[in-house]
Amino acid sequence: MPAANITKSQIGQHDANERLGQIQGHMGSADSQNGGPISTAFSAEVVPQAPEDPLFGLMAAYKKDTDSKKVDLGIGAYRDDSAKPWVLPVVKQADDLLRKDPDLNHEYLPISGLADFTSASQKLILGKNSPAITDKRVVTLQTVSGTGAVHLGAAFLSKFYTPSTPDAKAIYVSSPTWANHNQIITNVHVPLKTYPYFSKQTKGLDFDGMYSTIEQAPSSSIILLHACAHNPTGVDPTQDQWKKLAHLMRQKRHFPFFDCAYQGFASGSLATDAWAINHFVEQGFELMIAQSYAKNFGLYGERAGCFHFVAAPSSTAQDTVARVGSQLAILQRSEISNPPAYGARIASLILNDEKLFAQWEEDLRTMSGRIKEMRKALKEHLVKLETPGSWEHITEQIGMFSFTGLDEKQVARLREESHVYMTKNGRISMAGLNTGNVEYFAKTVDGVVRGSQ
Repeated sequence: MPAANITKSQIGQHDANERLGQIQGHMGSADSQNGGPISTAFSAEVVPQAPEDPLFGLMAAYKKDTDSKKVDLGIGAYRDDSAKPWVLPVVKQADDLLRKDPDLNHEYLPISGLADFTSASQKLILGKNSPAITDKRVVTLQTVSGTGAVHLGAAFLSKFYTPSTPDAKAIYVSSPTWANHNQIITNVHVPLKTYPYFSKQTKGLDFDGMYSTIEQAPSSSIILLHACAHNPTGVDPTQDQWKKLAHLMRQKRHFPFFDCAYQGFASGSLATDAWAINHFVEQGFELMIAQSYAKNFGLYGERAGCFHFVAAPSSTAQDTVARVGSQLAILQRSEISNPPAYGARIASLILNDEKLFAQWEEDLRTMSGRIKEMRKALKEHLVKLETPGSWEHITEQIGMFSFTGLDEKQVARLREESHVYMTKNGRISMAGLNTGNVEYFAKTVDGVVRGSQ
């Protein structure tokens, strides 16, 4: 009986395979009659597999790690002393007010965004009494956070910026810079060039290299500048250095494009962190600003931001702003049509209410203050351990990120041996440190540094 059953099964399978072959044959015959078998237009030669985004890949690896001592120093988002996401108290208040508003709806915003939000954003970044605002030399569009603002500016420059020297069409970015700058700029087909920024020897600003390259750049080149809390190094020019750069760029007729993602988050002072931008405006520059509310409001997922174009003082400035604004609106309409509303409404409530604004400033001091304390603690632990090298740069740098000076091999050892996660270039998010792990991290750094000697 078993042998007979097997035979029947085999016969049945044979019949099924034969029938499948007949069907495939008919399909092949039909394909040949209609131009051949259907295949993808996007073969591996045309569309190669893209590499995983390094930062998000790092996040995924951290989440999979089950070690109880693991430390996440890669994510660019604020964490409290318990390593938890922190919703700003003022954001909670604004959120409650919004949800209780009987007139709240989910209608489209205008193409340029929420008017109360964009006007308040101008005052925040340029100052309430800015002559640029008074003279109506500013046009602002709400964007998909700072990323969208950089993209909108780059897309506009790609289409409309026509310097007399073709080589000046390139956008110069710092080396290193926020990795997404490179992708955004090249995706809109603008040439990308770099200027020196970080000194590996001093772990500070290579001002001479930066100045020299900007000086040698073709006149009217576009120079992208981090307004404060430079990402990824945490190194900023001094005010005297900003003045020298502004003087040089006026001489060379360069076009400044500021990226401001950390106003108020870096130093704890909104005015201090916007100083460089306002100095350039005071010097009469025509310029652009990308402004993000992800970090300083903790609105990471709400994607609230603004793009500002500031015209130079002249009798035709308002006409320039009107024309530029009209083209920016067309670009925005063709890409996102309308910006997202909820995050902008939260930020707008806070920016336009005196009491909420004061609470926000206090929240900013809380975040920036905790990060400063972690910088101080990390340096003290490394000094106490007598870790080889100088660690002054830990407290001299500012903002969320710090370039530690660790090399790629040391970073790999930290991850493999101690479950410490950071980007390959040695950048750490200071927000990932807290009173519970800063000593552990210092000891692991001490170990890999000594092991490399």
